[in-house]
Amino acid sequence: MATIELNKDNFKNTIENNDFVIVDFWAPWCGPCQGFLPVYEELSEKYPDIVFAKVNTEDEQELAAGFQIRSIPTLMMFREQVILYSEAGALQKAQLEELIEKASGLDMADVHKQMEDGEAKA
Repeated sequence: MATIELNKDNFKNTIENNDFVIVDFWAPWCGPCQGFLPVYEELSEKYPDIVFAKVNTEDEQELAAGFQIRSIPTLMMFREQVILYSEAGALQKAQLEELIEKASGLDMADVHKQMEDGEAKA
């Protein structure tokens, strides 16, 4: 699957209707973003069951601000609408693959339970 462009109109729907979504917050003028692009595109083909999405922070400033994106590229991983990872900085292919494998292997029922337990204590 190739990457898809997200905007304020389709972001929520994409996260809610897909089990695993990786979002790259980027900008056309960002050198590290451009360097990361081939890795991101390649892995989007390797993992067709995962949605690889991109948010152009120049065009979608409101969306980027809502997620408090201060540096780009910033990568976020969502599984079952839960943010499992959110970090700024371009990753190497092996680093991203390792993150994908770890996120794929999580027991999401346990993650949801831990979140519920945490909210109950707060």
